[in-house]
Amino acid sequence: MTTLTTPCIDVRQIAPGERHALIFQHLMGLPAGDALQLVNDHDPLPLRAQIDRQCPGQFESTYLESGPALWRLEIRKSAVPARAASDSCCSGGACCG
Repeated sequence: MTTLTTPCIDVRQIAPGERHALIFQHLMGLPAGDALQLVNDHDPLPLRAQIDRQCPGQFESTYLESGPALWRLEIRKSAVPARAASDSCCSGGACCG
């Protein structure tokens, strides 16, 4: 029997300027329905806001541990992709915008 584990990124070990880009790279590579776990030394509210702005409706996050010294967050890619706000028809805006 194979045991699947959720990938984990401990951002405490990553330079602050590189964190969000690395996290987004992992998030975009997730298959629908899969998740990754994020470990940080503070509440990742700015990251969550950035995810919501750049990928509205595509990810859900759940706190697994909420401080004060350690924060663990599970970020799951939605099984059904959210429709972009700019979509105008059933073909996702491909027919006439």
